[in-house]
Amino acid sequence: MKAKYLKYILNFKRPSGTSRGVLTEKETWFIIIEDNGKKGVGECGILRSLSIDDRPDYEDKLKWACNNIHLGEDVLWEELKEFPSIQFGIEMAFASLNAKNPFLLFPSGFTQGEKNIPINGLVWMGDEAYMKQQIDEKLVQGFNCIKLKIGAIDFEKEIGLLKFIRSNYSADEIEIRVDANGAFNEHEALNKLIQLSKYQIHSIEQPIKQGKINDMADLCKGTPLPIALDEELIGIFGYKAKKDLLEQIKPQYIILKPSLIGGFRGSLEWIQLAESLGIGWWVTSALESNVGLNAIAQWTFLQNNMMPQGLGTGGLYTNNFNCPLVVKNGQLCYDSNKNWQVNIF
Repeated sequence: MKAKYLKYILNFKRPSGTSRGVLTEKETWFIIIEDNGKKGVGECGILRSLSIDDRPDYEDKLKWACNNIHLGEDVLWEELKEFPSIQFGIEMAFASLNAKNPFLLFPSGFTQGEKNIPINGLVWMGDEAYMKQQIDEKLVQGFNCIKLKIGAIDFEKEIGLLKFIRSNYSADEIEIRVDANGAFNEHEALNKLIQLSKYQIHSIEQPIKQGKINDMADLCKGTPLPIALDEELIGIFGYKAKKDLLEQIKPQYIILKPSLIGGFRGSLEWIQLAESLGIGWWVTSALESNVGLNAIAQWTFLQNNMMPQGLGTGGLYTNNFNCPLVVKNGQLCYDSNKNWQVNIF
């Protein structure tokens, strides 16, 4: 058995705004395992400035993982605890290697085209006209759940966008999720949540920056709308630390990004804890290529969560890989008539 890694730069079709800045490209890494003529591929989806493993020794650790691939998935996963995106890439690569088809990791009714995964339509930050344009497009495309990135333009304008949606669509017709990416000041957050709650918002992701545990706990206790932890889960290693965090903050939801929290194993640990505490959850991709998105989607389907998931980012790039994943009427579908075209093997 041998392994190698390679870097791949994904180019956005249009600069995409978050509260942390505007993205024009996304760096990702692939691990390719070969054993007895079979190959498997895994994606290490790192997000610079957000991933806990955004470290100077990242490539050195990738090289180490490939040089020690003979240790096997279980040992490597334990050894790579401080590098959750590489944990995920290793998990995915071994699942790919062991599958009959390197891209059919978790066969199911989803991969057979019998069932689909409901997803939210993502509306990126930008000026008011651009955000309105995106909202209109998502509604025409059949989404009944949209997620708006907020916190970058004037808050009153963002409230105006929500007012615009609600003046045309009731909460029964369109579910609205908002994601602040930690943009609110902890002293103003509650007041902003009160204003947002007037528009029947499903939930808000990460209203204040991660790491302000007591402030977030107070916010979750007094909030007029459900709060979902996202970035807050990053860098929390071990069962006890995860349990302590959820018991202290008591959020209404958590959001799982396998690339950022230790892959499928790390995600399952969060799910089990959340369910034991009565906390809801859903899965979101983290700007991976279609290779990573495919693995996350197949795994997510098996978790039997009927809520809209955050898995619709495959169409963001000019140089993504052609694959069977397609978005139709607000759902992620697997069209087995479409072939993979991947030039990284």
